[in-house]
Amino acid sequence: MKIVAVIPARGGSKRIPKKNIRNFCGKPMIAWTILNALKSKQLDRVIVSTDDKEIARIAKKYGAEVPFLRPAELAIPTIGIEPTLKHAYEWLLKNENYKANALVLLMPTAPLRQTRHIDEAIEIFKKKKVSSVVAVNETPANHTPYWTLIRSPKGKVSLWGGVSLKNIITRSQDFPQKCYARNDLIYVLKPKNLFEKKSNLYGNKVELYIIPDPSNYEADINTPDEWADAEMKFQKLRKKGILKI
Repeated sequence: MKIVAVIPARGGSKRIPKKNIRNFCGKPMIAWTILNALKSKQLDRVIVSTDDKEIARIAKKYGAEVPFLRPAELAIPTIGIEPTLKHAYEWLLKNENYKANALVLLMPTAPLRQTRHIDEAIEIFKKKKVSSVVAVNETPANHTPYWTLIRSPKGKVSLWGGVSLKNIITRSQDFPQKCYARNDLIYVLKPKNLFEKKSNLYGNKVELYIIPDPSNYEADINTPDEWADAEMKFQKLRKKGILKI
């Protein structure tokens, strides 16, 4: 199988300017994703999709391919990730006659992701022969539909789905099934998912990659405070030897 990692990195970032290439614990943010991807035994290529020449230069410096600059219409804040992946796949096919069998989406704002996460997700994809693999965490009890409250337009409060609070499950151990939340560490997918009537990452047959100890590797970085917290976490985990880079 030809398996290609695509790292999407727009130049514009309003809340944290130049977020993708800002110094994070000694390296540009995007460098951590590139370096871990390059260590993967499963990936054939590591490509950065960007509209920004400075990001392209830094990505190449750390070993990624940047065979094209992303068109401006695919670099606006409101664009979804599917058109970006579709463009990368089609560009490789048209310009290099290179047909990827699978795409691996790696967001550059996940600097705590490890190479083993990439390899393990791809192994699941191969073994299960699925349309996609999605990295997830088990959802904390209070964030599941079983304990989530909603308010109707008329003001009536109930559980998710309109279930009466009188029928709430009192113990999380009695939930009928486990729930999971995407963590955006990694998606592995068949390119054909992007060409369905509604372009999507998932396809018809989805498998979960449940991240062990997810709190060690998640980092939602959208504000300066979240950036500072993520750096402290990164340095702490690297000192403990949990981060292998």
